[in-house]
Amino acid sequence: MTPLADLEVFARVVTSGGMSAAAREMGLSPAVISKRIKRLEDRLGTRLLQRTTRQLSLTEAGQGYYERVVAILASIDEAEAFVTRRSSLARGTLRVSAPTSFGRLHIAPHLRSFLEANPDLVVHLELSDSFVDIVGEGYDLAIRIGELDDSSFVARRLAPNHRLLVAAPSYLAERGAPTSIGALAGHALLSHNSDTWRLEGPDGSQVVRLHGPLKTNSSEVIREATLAGIGIALRSTWDVGPELKDGRLKVVLPEWRASRRVGVHAVYPTRRFLPQKVRVFIDWLAGLYGPVPYWDEGLDLPA
Repeated sequence: MTPLADLEVFARVVTSGGMSAAAREMGLSPAVISKRIKRLEDRLGTRLLQRTTRQLSLTEAGQGYYERVVAILASIDEAEAFVTRRSSLARGTLRVSAPTSFGRLHIAPHLRSFLEANPDLVVHLELSDSFVDIVGEGYDLAIRIGELDDSSFVARRLAPNHRLLVAAPSYLAERGAPTSIGALAGHALLSHNSDTWRLEGPDGSQVVRLHGPLKTNSSEVIREATLAGIGIALRSTWDVGPELKDGRLKVVLPEWRASRRVGVHAVYPTRRFLPQKVRVFIDWLAGLYGPVPYWDEGLDLPA
Protein backbone atom coordinates (compact mmCIF):
# COMPACT_ATOMS: atom_id res chain seq x y z
CA MET A 1 0.00 0.00 0.00
CA THR A 2 1.25 3.49 -0.86
CA PRO A 3 2.16 5.48 2.28
CA LEU A 4 -0.28 8.31 2.92
CA ALA A 5 2.65 10.72 3.28
CA ASP A 6 3.64 10.08 -0.34
CA LEU A 7 0.14 10.96 -1.49
CA GLU A 8 0.28 14.19 0.48
CA VAL A 9 3.65 15.05 -1.05
CA PHE A 10 2.38 14.36 -4.56
CA ALA A 11 -0.73 16.50 -4.06
CA ARG A 12 1.32 19.34 -2.58
CA VAL A 13 3.76 19.28 -5.53
CA VAL A 14 0.82 19.66 -7.94
CA THR A 15 -0.98 22.43 -6.06
CA SER A 16 2.19 24.42 -5.34
CA GLY A 17 3.46 24.09 -8.90
CA GLY A 18 6.83 22.49 -8.21
CA MET A 19 8.99 20.42 -5.92
CA SER A 20 10.91 23.35 -4.46
CA ALA A 21 7.70 25.18 -3.56
CA ALA A 22 6.24 22.00 -2.05
CA ALA A 23 9.43 21.48 -0.04
CA ARG A 24 9.17 25.00 1.42
CA GLU A 25 5.50 24.56 2.30
CA MET A 26 6.03 21.17 3.95
CA GLY A 27 9.30 22.01 5.70
CA LEU A 28 11.21 19.33 3.81
CA SER A 29 14.23 19.43 1.54
CA PRO A 30 13.75 19.34 -2.26
CA ALA A 31 15.79 16.12 -2.29
CA VAL A 32 13.29 14.42 0.04
CA ILE A 33 10.36 15.61 -2.09
CA SER A 34 12.04 14.31 -5.25
CA LYS A 35 12.76 10.97 -3.60
CA ARG A 36 9.15 10.59 -2.45
CA ILE A 37 7.82 11.31 -5.95
CA LYS A 38 10.26 8.85 -7.53
CA ARG A 39 9.27 6.21 -4.99
CA LEU A 40 5.62 6.77 -5.79
CA GLU A 41 6.19 6.54 -9.56
CA ASP A 42 8.30 3.40 -9.13
CA ARG A 43 5.58 1.80 -7.03
CA LEU A 44 2.91 2.63 -9.62
CA GLY A 45 5.10 1.77 -12.57
CA THR A 46 4.23 4.96 -14.46
CA ARG A 47 5.35 8.57 -14.74
CA LEU A 48 3.04 11.02 -13.00
CA LEU A 49 4.90 14.27 -13.66
CA GLN A 50 6.66 15.68 -16.69
CA ARG A 51 9.73 17.63 -15.58
CA THR A 52 11.54 20.28 -17.61
CA THR A 53 14.02 22.93 -16.59
CA ARG A 54 11.26 25.53 -16.48
CA GLN A 55 8.08 23.80 -15.47
CA LEU A 56 6.41 20.73 -14.11
CA SER A 57 3.16 19.32 -15.47
CA LEU A 58 0.94 16.29 -14.97
CA THR A 59 0.94 13.40 -17.40
CA GLU A 60 -2.42 11.98 -18.44
CA ALA A 61 -2.00 9.24 -15.85
CA GLY A 62 -0.84 11.82 -13.32
CA GLN A 63 -3.94 13.97 -13.76
CA GLY A 64 -6.29 11.05 -13.21
CA TYR A 65 -4.24 9.93 -10.20
CA TYR A 66 -4.21 13.47 -8.78
CA GLU A 67 -7.99 13.77 -8.92
CA ARG A 68 -8.37 10.51 -7.01
CA VAL A 69 -5.64 11.34 -4.50
CA VAL A 70 -7.34 14.65 -3.73
CA ALA A 71 -10.58 12.76 -3.12
CA ILE A 72 -8.80 10.43 -0.70
CA LEU A 73 -7.12 13.28 1.17
CA ALA A 74 -10.35 15.28 1.27
CA SER A 75 -12.26 12.32 2.72
CA ILE A 76 -9.60 11.86 5.40
CA ASP A 77 -9.80 15.57 6.25
CA GLU A 78 -13.58 15.36 6.48
CA ALA A 79 -13.39 12.31 8.73
CA GLU A 80 -10.98 14.07 11.07
CA ALA A 81 -13.08 17.22 10.99
CA PHE A 82 -16.17 15.23 11.94
CA VAL A 83 -14.43 13.64 14.90
CA THR A 84 -13.01 16.93 16.14
CA ARG A 85 -16.22 18.86 15.38
CA ARG A 86 -14.51 21.12 12.86
CA SER A 87 -16.48 20.10 9.78
CA SER A 88 -18.31 23.40 9.49
CA LEU A 89 -15.12 25.47 9.31
CA ALA A 90 -13.11 26.32 6.22
CA ARG A 91 -9.34 26.54 6.59
CA GLY A 92 -6.29 27.08 4.43
CA THR A 93 -5.89 28.83 1.08
CA LEU A 94 -8.60 28.85 -1.59
CA ARG A 95 -7.41 29.56 -5.15
CA VAL A 96 -10.17 30.87 -7.40
CA SER A 97 -10.01 31.88 -11.06
CA ALA A 98 -12.70 34.18 -12.48
CA PRO A 99 -13.27 36.30 -15.59
CA THR A 100 -11.82 39.78 -15.13
CA SER A 101 -14.95 41.92 -15.32
CA PHE A 102 -17.21 39.49 -13.49
CA GLY A 103 -14.73 39.01 -10.66
CA ARG A 104 -14.22 42.74 -10.27
CA LEU A 105 -17.96 43.52 -10.29
CA HIS A 106 -19.60 40.55 -8.62
CA ILE A 107 -17.07 38.75 -6.42
CA ALA A 108 -14.56 41.27 -5.08
CA PRO A 109 -17.10 43.81 -3.69
CA HIS A 110 -18.80 41.11 -1.60
CA LEU A 111 -15.76 39.29 -0.20
CA ARG A 112 -15.72 41.05 3.15
CA SER A 113 -18.76 39.17 4.48
CA PHE A 114 -17.35 35.84 3.27
CA LEU A 115 -13.94 36.43 4.84
CA GLU A 116 -15.47 37.59 8.12
CA ALA A 117 -17.52 34.37 8.24
CA ASN A 118 -14.43 32.26 7.48
CA PRO A 119 -11.53 33.87 9.38
CA ASP A 120 -9.22 30.86 8.94
CA LEU A 121 -9.47 30.97 5.16
CA VAL A 122 -7.27 32.96 2.75
CA VAL A 123 -8.71 33.59 -0.73
CA HIS A 124 -6.42 33.94 -3.73
CA LEU A 125 -8.71 35.45 -6.37
CA GLU A 126 -7.02 35.59 -9.76
CA LEU A 127 -8.82 37.42 -12.57
CA SER A 128 -8.17 36.48 -16.16
CA ASP A 129 -10.16 36.12 -19.36
CA SER A 130 -7.95 33.18 -20.38
CA PHE A 131 -9.24 29.61 -20.11
CA VAL A 132 -7.25 28.28 -17.16
CA ASP A 133 -6.19 24.68 -16.55
CA ILE A 134 -7.77 24.18 -13.14
CA VAL A 135 -5.73 21.15 -12.10
CA GLY A 136 -2.51 21.98 -13.93
CA GLU A 137 -2.41 25.52 -12.58
CA GLY A 138 -3.42 24.57 -9.05
CA TYR A 139 -6.86 26.19 -8.75
CA ASP A 140 -9.52 24.87 -6.40
CA LEU A 141 -12.28 26.12 -8.68
CA ALA A 142 -12.97 28.46 -11.57
CA ILE A 143 -15.94 30.69 -12.38
CA ARG A 144 -16.88 30.23 -16.03
CA ILE A 145 -19.54 31.95 -18.10
CA GLY A 146 -20.85 30.30 -21.23
CA GLU A 147 -21.94 26.95 -22.56
CA LEU A 148 -19.81 24.28 -20.90
CA ASP A 149 -18.16 21.53 -22.89
CA ASP A 150 -18.41 17.98 -21.63
CA SER A 151 -15.43 17.26 -19.41
CA SER A 152 -14.34 15.36 -16.35
CA PHE A 153 -15.08 18.40 -14.19
CA VAL A 154 -18.15 19.14 -12.09
CA ALA A 155 -20.06 22.35 -12.80
CA ARG A 156 -22.61 23.97 -10.51
CA ARG A 157 -24.85 26.62 -12.06
CA LEU A 158 -24.77 29.76 -9.94
CA ALA A 159 -26.93 32.13 -11.99
CA PRO A 160 -28.50 32.60 -15.42
CA ASN A 161 -26.63 34.76 -17.90
CA HIS A 162 -28.79 36.93 -20.16
CA ARG A 163 -26.85 38.31 -23.15
CA LEU A 164 -28.71 40.97 -25.13
CA LEU A 165 -28.00 43.27 -28.05
CA VAL A 166 -27.52 46.78 -26.68
CA ALA A 167 -26.59 50.23 -27.96
CA ALA A 168 -26.35 53.77 -26.63
CA PRO A 169 -29.23 56.18 -27.37
CA SER A 170 -26.75 58.44 -29.21
CA TYR A 171 -25.88 55.63 -31.64
CA LEU A 172 -29.53 54.76 -32.24
CA ALA A 173 -30.40 58.43 -32.80
CA GLU A 174 -27.67 58.70 -35.43
CA ARG A 175 -27.99 55.34 -37.19
CA GLY A 176 -31.50 54.24 -36.33
CA ALA A 177 -32.52 51.03 -34.59
CA PRO A 178 -32.38 47.81 -36.63
CA THR A 179 -35.82 46.28 -37.13
CA SER A 180 -34.74 42.78 -38.14
CA ILE A 181 -31.82 40.40 -37.70
CA GLY A 182 -30.86 41.03 -41.33
CA ALA A 183 -30.69 44.78 -40.73
CA LEU A 184 -27.68 44.28 -38.46
CA ALA A 185 -25.59 44.03 -41.63
CA GLY A 186 -25.90 47.80 -41.97
CA HIS A 187 -24.65 48.56 -38.46
CA ALA A 188 -21.35 48.74 -36.58
CA LEU A 189 -21.15 45.53 -34.54
CA LEU A 190 -18.69 45.44 -31.67
CA SER A 191 -17.13 42.32 -30.17
CA HIS A 192 -13.84 41.05 -28.79
CA ASN A 193 -12.11 37.82 -29.79
CA SER A 194 -14.96 36.76 -32.06
CA ASP A 195 -16.03 37.15 -35.69
CA THR A 196 -19.61 35.94 -35.26
CA TRP A 197 -22.58 36.01 -32.92
CA ARG A 198 -24.91 33.03 -32.61
CA LEU A 199 -28.34 34.37 -31.69
CA GLU A 200 -31.67 32.74 -30.93
CA GLY A 201 -34.99 34.36 -31.80
CA PRO A 202 -38.32 33.98 -33.61
CA ASP A 203 -36.64 32.39 -36.64
CA GLY A 204 -34.59 29.92 -34.62
CA SER A 205 -30.82 30.15 -34.48
CA GLN A 206 -28.95 32.67 -36.63
CA VAL A 207 -25.25 33.35 -37.11
CA VAL A 208 -24.39 37.03 -37.52
CA ARG A 209 -21.03 37.93 -39.03
CA LEU A 210 -19.44 40.87 -37.29
CA HIS A 211 -18.03 44.01 -38.83
CA GLY A 212 -17.20 47.27 -37.15
CA PRO A 213 -14.64 50.03 -36.72
CA LEU A 214 -12.98 48.59 -33.60
CA LYS A 215 -10.86 45.49 -32.96
CA THR A 216 -9.75 44.62 -29.43
CA ASN A 217 -9.02 41.68 -27.14
CA SER A 218 -10.68 43.45 -24.19
CA SER A 219 -14.30 42.95 -23.22
CA GLU A 220 -14.14 46.11 -21.11
CA VAL A 221 -13.02 48.17 -24.11
CA ILE A 222 -16.09 46.94 -26.02
CA ARG A 223 -18.27 47.92 -23.09
CA GLU A 224 -16.90 51.46 -23.01
CA ALA A 225 -17.10 51.78 -26.80
CA THR A 226 -20.76 50.78 -26.69
CA LEU A 227 -21.49 53.39 -24.03
CA ALA A 228 -19.68 55.95 -26.17
CA GLY A 229 -22.07 55.31 -29.05
CA ILE A 230 -19.66 53.56 -31.43
CA GLY A 231 -21.88 50.58 -32.20
CA ILE A 232 -24.09 47.68 -31.13
CA ALA A 233 -22.73 44.99 -28.79
CA LEU A 234 -23.87 41.69 -27.31
CA ARG A 235 -23.50 42.16 -23.56
CA SER A 236 -24.44 40.29 -20.41
CA THR A 237 -26.87 41.91 -18.00
CA TRP A 238 -24.39 41.33 -15.16
CA ASP A 239 -22.08 43.70 -17.06
CA VAL A 240 -24.50 46.43 -18.21
CA GLY A 241 -27.49 46.07 -15.85
CA PRO A 242 -27.11 49.54 -14.28
CA GLU A 243 -26.79 51.19 -17.69
CA LEU A 244 -29.93 49.46 -18.93
CA LYS A 245 -31.81 50.57 -15.83
CA ASP A 246 -30.78 54.24 -16.06
CA GLY A 247 -31.15 54.51 -19.84
CA ARG A 248 -27.52 54.88 -20.85
CA LEU A 249 -28.02 51.74 -22.95
CA LYS A 250 -31.08 50.42 -24.80
CA VAL A 251 -31.94 46.86 -25.81
CA VAL A 252 -31.88 46.34 -29.57
CA LEU A 253 -34.00 43.61 -31.21
CA PRO A 254 -35.27 42.38 -27.81
CA GLU A 255 -36.67 39.18 -29.33
CA TRP A 256 -33.10 38.09 -30.16
CA ARG A 257 -30.51 37.02 -27.61
CA ALA A 258 -27.58 34.69 -27.08
CA SER A 259 -28.17 31.06 -26.21
CA ARG A 260 -30.37 30.46 -23.17
CA ARG A 261 -28.06 27.58 -22.21
CA VAL A 262 -25.34 30.03 -21.19
CA GLY A 263 -24.93 30.45 -17.45
CA VAL A 264 -22.56 31.44 -14.67
CA HIS A 265 -20.97 28.27 -13.28
CA ALA A 266 -18.54 27.21 -10.60
CA VAL A 267 -16.32 24.49 -12.10
CA TYR A 268 -14.12 22.21 -10.02
CA PRO A 269 -12.32 18.86 -10.42
CA THR A 270 -14.46 15.77 -10.22
CA ARG A 271 -14.26 14.22 -6.77
CA ARG A 272 -16.66 12.68 -4.34
CA PHE A 273 -15.63 14.74 -1.33
CA LEU A 274 -15.22 18.47 -1.74
CA PRO A 275 -12.86 20.28 0.62
CA GLN A 276 -14.94 22.37 2.97
CA LYS A 277 -13.28 25.58 1.76
CA VAL A 278 -14.55 24.93 -1.78
CA ARG A 279 -18.01 23.92 -0.64
CA VAL A 280 -18.60 27.01 1.51
CA PHE A 281 -17.37 29.36 -1.22
CA ILE A 282 -19.64 27.86 -3.87
CA ASP A 283 -22.60 27.87 -1.47
CA TRP A 284 -21.87 31.51 -0.64
CA LEU A 285 -21.85 32.54 -4.31
CA ALA A 286 -25.06 30.63 -5.03
CA GLY A 287 -26.76 32.34 -2.10
CA LEU A 288 -25.39 35.74 -3.12
CA TYR A 289 -26.76 35.53 -6.67
CA GLY A 290 -29.89 33.41 -6.26
CA PRO A 291 -32.26 32.27 -9.04
CA VAL A 292 -32.83 35.93 -10.03
CA PRO A 293 -29.48 37.65 -9.46
CA TYR A 294 -29.46 41.18 -8.15
CA TRP A 295 -28.10 42.56 -11.43
CA ASP A 296 -31.29 41.41 -13.24
CA GLU A 297 -33.72 42.91 -10.73
CA GLY A 298 -35.90 45.59 -12.30
CA LEU A 299 -34.97 44.69 -15.88
CA ASP A 300 -37.63 43.89 -18.47
CA LEU A 301 -35.94 40.77 -19.78
CA PRO A 302 -37.23 38.79 -22.77
CA ALA A 303 -39.09 35.66 -21.80
